[in-house]
Amino acid sequence: MVDGKKFIAAVVMAALLSLPAFAAEGTVLDASARAAIVQTLVAKINANYIDPAVAERVGGAIAKKHADGGYKDASNAKAFSVALAKDLRELSGDLHFGTTLDEGFRESGRNAEPPSRARMEESRERMARWGYGIEKIERLPGNVGYIELRGFGATEFVGPAYSAALSLLAGTDALILDLRRNGGGSPNSVAYLMSHFFPLGDERHLIDMYHRPTGTTQQYWTVRTVAQRYDKPVYVLTSARTFSAGEDCAYDFQTQKRGTLVGETTGGGSNPVGWFAMGSSIVVAIPTSRATNAVTKTNWEHVGVKPDIAVPAAQALQAAHVAILRSLASSAKDDAERTELQRLLAMAEKGESDKPVYTLRGEP
Repeated sequence: MVDGKKFIAAVVMAALLSLPAFAAEGTVLDASARAAIVQTLVAKINANYIDPAVAERVGGAIAKKHADGGYKDASNAKAFSVALAKDLRELSGDLHFGTTLDEGFRESGRNAEPPSRARMEESRERMARWGYGIEKIERLPGNVGYIELRGFGATEFVGPAYSAALSLLAGTDALILDLRRNGGGSPNSVAYLMSHFFPLGDERHLIDMYHRPTGTTQQYWTVRTVAQRYDKPVYVLTSARTFSAGEDCAYDFQTQKRGTLVGETTGGGSNPVGWFAMGSSIVVAIPTSRATNAVTKTNWEHVGVKPDIAVPAAQALQAAHVAILRSLASSAKDDAERTELQRLLAMAEKGESDKPVYTLRGEP
């Protein structure tokens, strides 16, 4: 099993690296500096990338391009970092490869200590300012809940926010979870969110994560201690931008037969990363792990997660809302409720909704 403290440290580091280190961008690189960076990069790819054969091929291609003078115009850290990120993704086909700049970055070794309290508080504050990844919570016409979730932060920070959001929508008759702009994050937080959608006592094995550098595998299950549960229908919106842990979440809903996916095939990235220092403030994200879904025994790398109802991403919310209203109207037992749901359905099919009224009752 992957050590939990190391995983927390990795999530915190990913959050802290999300802001560019402007001071490092102008660091001048001569030929010897670039050579040292390439040598370090090739070694760390070969030692850590999830697929050794691909690692050898990509590392060889990067080394050859450098030897042929392909990076000679990358005269500073920012330019070299951008060039390396582009080549790593194109040569491997793995969109999890990436680079950033951080003058104070230090790699986490096997015996690394967890982040300091100050660093954790910095991350906690950043998560709070980010709204814990929750972009919007809304109750749509027809008593349909809606949550847009932009990413999966560290569970210690975001878990209570997930429960709070679902508590607010506990009385709705269906839920739309919008992952169309979700770029990923922590698989622990995916498991925590998924825990809300199964009955108490119904524990589900979601994914296994193999970590090449340690040769270990961690299982991810729903969490039994989550108290807030939601048992109504769930529709999950996806797009080509849905990536990594966002895809994991969508795939879990689909393979566990707990939700209906609406939208586009997702981005196709299932290999989580570790962060490695290359020198001259350049830090590279190398995919070190592989996710395997517990139901299908495969993942979504390169192929993405395919929706159950395929529509352009921009139309996915309307399509899901219409499908839910149609179902609710057909199952309504009260005539007045059915009539109202049919009215709302007709409006939703045309992309319309009731306009808010701001005048006193009885006024013209």
